[in-house]
Amino acid sequence: MVSDFIYKYYIGPIVQGEAYNIVDTLTYAIILVAGVYLLYRWLTTSTWLADIGFSIDQGFILATIPYVILGGVMRVIEDTGMITGPAKFLLITPLIYFVLFAFTVGMMFLSLYLVRQGIVARFNPFYAGAGIFALMVSCLVLAAWSTTHRGADLFILFIIPFMALCATTIVWAFMRYVLSWAYVADPLYITLLFGQLLDASATSYGIDLHPTVQYVEQHVVGGTLIEATGTAFVMFPLKLVVLFPAIYIMELYRKEAHAAFWHLVMLAMIVVGFAPGIRDMVRMVLYV
Repeated sequence: MVSDFIYKYYIGPIVQGEAYNIVDTLTYAIILVAGVYLLYRWLTTSTWLADIGFSIDQGFILATIPYVILGGVMRVIEDTGMITGPAKFLLITPLIYFVLFAFTVGMMFLSLYLVRQGIVARFNPFYAGAGIFALMVSCLVLAAWSTTHRGADLFILFIIPFMALCATTIVWAFMRYVLSWAYVADPLYITLLFGQLLDASATSYGIDLHPTVQYVEQHVVGGTLIEATGTAFVMFPLKLVVLFPAIYIMELYRKEAHAAFWHLVMLAMIVVGFAPGIRDMVRMVLYV
């Protein structure tokens, strides 16, 4: 039965908090690619966006990073259990992506409207500021929750970003000076590296090193490799196996692709590393 298939592979994992399976993983990957393309078509064919000088470029992608981090933090709000009832499922992957997408697009429309009305001078600062404000509110909610529960482990806020920063520095230096990839000086490539290696750092620390809570890897490929090797630090070579060819191919494609589509693909690559890394790190900070 179709309904049984849908429940087993899509609804059940969400409701019961199960790990990802190969079916829903491939489905969400296809939806991600389709979503990037549809967003690209909408943003590049709208005449009124062109009239106010809006463009999908490096500045826009960097201004969207607060919303990426917000997604990870919002996911932890659900992890804490402070939200009960059916509403909590809106903050569970993959539904949270649709919720966050709607909020982000809403802030885009608001920012564009204010620019068009002459209320604000530039799109990116207001758009980024709205995301930062929402992120601060979410962090304050979690901070307030921590005061009535197990508190917060601020050491996690140091060690995991430090691990990611060290790994990023080493990988970036190898790309830049050994492979002579001068283009990795682009802030977007640096952000991509840091986001993906933050995810690897959080997973490695949470599974292998966290002293009090035992975490598990929910994604299919990562979970399989961790089980096969016996260590979560396998996430670092896994990330590198993907990152090196991905960055090389992205730079090759950049020379031929439309700039807007290239930047949206880059944003999607940043999201799939940064958001889970933030979520895992914040969960450990709050012992969730």
